[in-house]
Amino acid sequence: MKTVGNIVWFLLAGLWQAIGFAFAGLVCCITIIGIPFGIQAFKLAGFAAWPFGRSVVRTETDSEVLETVFNVIWLLLFGWALFVAALASAVVLCITIIGIPFAIQAWKIGVLALWPFGRTFVRD
Repeated sequence: MKTVGNIVWFLLAGLWQAIGFAFAGLVCCITIIGIPFGIQAFKLAGFAAWPFGRSVVRTETDSEVLETVFNVIWLLLFGWALFVAALASAVVLCITIIGIPFAIQAWKIGVLALWPFGRTFVRD
């Protein structure tokens, strides 16, 4: 069932969200300073393309302050735009009853797009 959900998701919204995250990753990787942001964006692109069957969990880090600084920079540069795109996908997907589970997934990805550092993806 996860595979069917992922295929439908990819066709309805996953492709476009993954492209958005990948574009953000490419822009970030232009500079050496932006590479950590680019890596995180590429991870998010993979999750946005194929989300069903995976969960997001909080990771323990040694430097909570650095994580917070990275998240704030991410939010100001890319997070807000990616969140708005995911929110728009969620609204469109809510038009039909069948699209509601996909809209919930779009909302989760949007929230993750706001504050991605300190999170990792695990298989269910």
